[in-house]
Amino acid sequence: MTAKAAPEEIYRMMRLIRQFEERAIELARSGDIVSGIHPCIGQEAVAAGLGAALQPGDVMFANHRGHGHLLAKGSDPGRLLAELMARVDGVAHGRGGSFHPSDFGAGVYGSTGTVGHGAPMAAGVAWALAAEGSGRVAVSVFGDGAINQGALLESLNLAALWQVPAVFICENNLYATTLPARTAIAGSIPARAAACGMPAAAHDGMDPDVVFAAATEAVARARAGDGPSFLEFTTYRYYGHHTFEFTAGLKYRDPAEVAHWQVRDPVLLAGRRVPEEARQRIDEEVASVIEAATRFALASPKPEPQDALSYLYTGGVHLRAGAADG
Repeated sequence: MTAKAAPEEIYRMMRLIRQFEERAIELARSGDIVSGIHPCIGQEAVAAGLGAALQPGDVMFANHRGHGHLLAKGSDPGRLLAELMARVDGVAHGRGGSFHPSDFGAGVYGSTGTVGHGAPMAAGVAWALAAEGSGRVAVSVFGDGAINQGALLESLNLAALWQVPAVFICENNLYATTLPARTAIAGSIPARAAACGMPAAAHDGMDPDVVFAAATEAVARARAGDGPSFLEFTTYRYYGHHTFEFTAGLKYRDPAEVAHWQVRDPVLLAGRRVPEEARQRIDEEVASVIEAATRFALASPKPEPQDALSYLYTGGVHLRAGAADG
């Protein structure tokens, strides 16, 4: 029997991710998020379906377009929004920002702005999880632009050799920044992982039920000690690669292509699976959560300059003798 997630919970998470990103875009435009963001609007089904398949103790490594994954893994919206604003109450005390947030309490050990480099960390953590015999799973999420990175390919090889409890998730949104994936990737994406001897398959990334079913199977396999899996989810980002595109005016996608994918809006799809009364209630609750998160984040103080080296090392930072004198 194919696994299915609770429709209301899936819709709630997808609505939360959508509204969180919309608010983050507003805050990037106002200058409250100085760095800008990589919005994941249009890709909510992957985050929500994957998050529903994981347990709190499982470990995730997200990427630069990872706000949705942190929320789906359990990050508090207010603390995540504060992180994007580089405030001290952020999930990483304002040190990670939008590109590199971590949230150890939610099991997100890091997000990598450098493409594909969460995979080797996930492979190593998965090895450690297997050694401790905890039954926990490590997940790495990356985009199609990472599939040609040597670090990722080496990680797939090691994970298969070691048979570690890892799941590798490729969100193929068809573009690596502005480069069409079809012009840069030879063969199929899952074939790269299949060559290492692990199960690998491509799935529809616009349907959260499809994502949940595929992720549940892969996670269960890893948890049972049967080794890693690789899942490609074809999805589509409705906005630009980064919010700078709002002013840069880049034109690399046919508007008809964007409109074609917007017909399959994953949030609307998930909403149609929920009774109207419940959907309206969820929409109102999520709107309240976003407003509260915004107030919390804006009220959080900015880091003090003298604390710039805090949280870099577990034992603190100690200057060598005489270093302070020049």
